[in-house]
Amino acid sequence: MLVLPFLMCVGAYAARRPNADQVLAAAKSTAAEQHKNIFLVFGASWCPPCRDMEAFMEDRKIRPILEKYFVIASLSVLEERGKHPELDSPGAEKLLKEFGGESDGIPFIVFLDEKGQPLIDSNRPSKGKQKGENIGYPAAPEEIDWFMQMLRKTLPSLTESDARAIEAWLRRASR
Repeated sequence: MLVLPFLMCVGAYAARRPNADQVLAAAKSTAAEQHKNIFLVFGASWCPPCRDMEAFMEDRKIRPILEKYFVIASLSVLEERGKHPELDSPGAEKLLKEFGGESDGIPFIVFLDEKGQPLIDSNRPSKGKQKGENIGYPAAPEEIDWFMQMLRKTLPSLTESDARAIEAWLRRASR
């Protein structure tokens, strides 16, 4: 008896889920209005590094720093691996591919300008790989180094104290 209401709820949830174009359009509109860049994360509910990324982005000390510089947007992809394809953001896998993140795992991060043009992504330069290697959630020292380079390259206005707070949080979490 409980199966039918559950399935009805899942169907209703999936039908309400905004598609990737809607999420990106809303982010671009807000970014243009606030003169900020966009911090776009592709992730999945079943993915432990994606949950680590979410914890980082939602931390009470980190979230205000990120929101000072970015409009934050998230898209769910590859949810069929966790047996919940209804959680995918419709159109997100196509967008993931367009931004160059289709082959090296998730989370995949792209910083965009207010018009939605890519500035830099989480594909760290790597010998022998044309587009680099996705760092995912920055946990290893070299991944944290790349993430900090991403921030500094994208945000000339990033204060040293904000950069130190982000880097310290990531390095503490990686222990």
